[in-house]
Amino acid sequence: MSLKLPKTSKEMQDWKWGDYEPFFEHLLNQRITSDNIEVWMKYWSDFSELIGEVGTDVYVSTTVDTTDKQAKKRFNTFLEDISENASARNQKLKKKLLKSGLTPENFDIPLRAIKSEVELYCKENLPLQTKDSKLSKDYDAIIGSQTVEWDGEEITITQLSPVLLETDRKRREKAWRLAAERRLRDREKINEIWQNILEIRIRIAENANFDNYRSWRWEYLKRFDYTPKDCLKFHSAIEKVIMPYVNKLIKKRKELLGLDSLKPWDLNVDPLNREPLTPFENATELEEKCHHIFRAVDEELGNQFNIMREHKLLDLANRKGKAPGGYCTEYYHQRLPFIFMNAVGTHSDVQTMLHEGGHAFHVFESNQLPYASQREVGMEFAEVASMAMELLAAPYISNDYGGFYNSQDANRARIEHLEKSIMFWPYMAVVDAFQHWAYTNPKEAMNPGNCDKEWTDLWKRFQTYDDLDSEEFSDVIATGWHNKLHIYHVPFYYVEYGMAQLGAVQVWGNALKNQKEAVGKYRNALSMGGNATLPELFEAAGAKFAFDEDMLNYAVNLIDGQIKELS
Repeated sequence: MSLKLPKTSKEMQDWKWGDYEPFFEHLLNQRITSDNIEVWMKYWSDFSELIGEVGTDVYVSTTVDTTDKQAKKRFNTFLEDISENASARNQKLKKKLLKSGLTPENFDIPLRAIKSEVELYCKENLPLQTKDSKLSKDYDAIIGSQTVEWDGEEITITQLSPVLLETDRKRREKAWRLAAERRLRDREKINEIWQNILEIRIRIAENANFDNYRSWRWEYLKRFDYTPKDCLKFHSAIEKVIMPYVNKLIKKRKELLGLDSLKPWDLNVDPLNREPLTPFENATELEEKCHHIFRAVDEELGNQFNIMREHKLLDLANRKGKAPGGYCTEYYHQRLPFIFMNAVGTHSDVQTMLHEGGHAFHVFESNQLPYASQREVGMEFAEVASMAMELLAAPYISNDYGGFYNSQDANRARIEHLEKSIMFWPYMAVVDAFQHWAYTNPKEAMNPGNCDKEWTDLWKRFQTYDDLDSEEFSDVIATGWHNKLHIYHVPFYYVEYGMAQLGAVQVWGNALKNQKEAVGKYRNALSMGGNATLPELFEAAGAKFAFDEDMLNYAVNLIDGQIKELS
């Protein structure tokens, strides 16, 4: 290979498409033989990583400051000028590889994905996918600008969330209503984004000759190991197994708080009316203490996190203008992760940090695989990496290990996390079921009023409990789909959390018997990247890829037993 690749993506920051093109042509002009297949593949992989890293850089810039117009312009330019053209050239390279009949060693799973991508490819969809990505950024800008006045200061809605943990019920109610009212002010704006984004997604499916967007997206997400029908069965299993247990948790909370019925602002306060946990004062403390915890789980994981600290690959504190949520992404060529979140000093932030840390370790553990496509992991297992880390780290969150709490508060935090884990499954079912409905009934879903109704019906199905009174807030409930960024950014990416949580609980169940052995299996599974099927990855981690009633019963019984031990 005579045309030398840049050493770093920094050299490519100002490249136009014409600067990229010679490298694609160089690959397309090479004859693939059994002697050079691995060299050819490595060159393609390295170049793909460099391009991906430029993409990461422009994406991160838009999230750390949603008001940065230059960052948004660079992001849009990358999507239009580079990403679309690179996708078209990569399609030719994939066809060239398949036509050669040659593949490098240990490449069966990536090859399956490449075949799917070649079949799915549709040139007309490239600009549509770009428009889709741009609209998700418009959504971010709306959410990022949602501020309220509280105690004489302008703060973000995220910064208001700690008030919902306070023991003063009137302040909780005031904060909850203030946040809800502020979100509702953007109702029409978000409805408009939804209509535009749905129209684009309908066209994407039609262009690729799919019956509906769900079918297209299923193929796009490479969901080879389960079907839409399996997801609907999962929803029903949650309804049958999980909801009765959540109903008990809600009833117990009501009784402990001494209330006639719970309101939405009563769901996060400590049920014994203890003052909220205040694990850290600033992002630096969050970072330092999580470093101690990761090192306690496994020394090498601690070393990996230290690399992130040294390279300033963490942006943790919430601030005005920052995009919502949290994520871990990768600087692909450097094979280094980057963590973004919106910490405001709550235990939920600790869980988010542990969660995203699991994703980061996935990057480190799999970075010895030679080809980028071998490291592309299905989110069903990628989320096992993160959710299992939350549970594996739990025994080490106390001061004894350099963590955040005394032993009593550590137990309290662990119980809170375990209860929320169970309560998450029904909410996940709402988000997933809503998307199944929207993308198989697109004409109805084009009307935001129908979406409000469907979300409300699903809310009644999965979030209605005997002792929780939310009737007064029909508008807030109906527009709940406005607050789930996955719907706008990554359609259908949500059921993975539910599946992965079942995998994570199994990893944790093993750790309760033998922590060192369970962590060893966990790390080994992470090192496989995406170079195995979902059932194989789960098995390597010491778990079973299943999300039926039996598995949910196992999870509930294990969690319930541990809550009783910690109480």
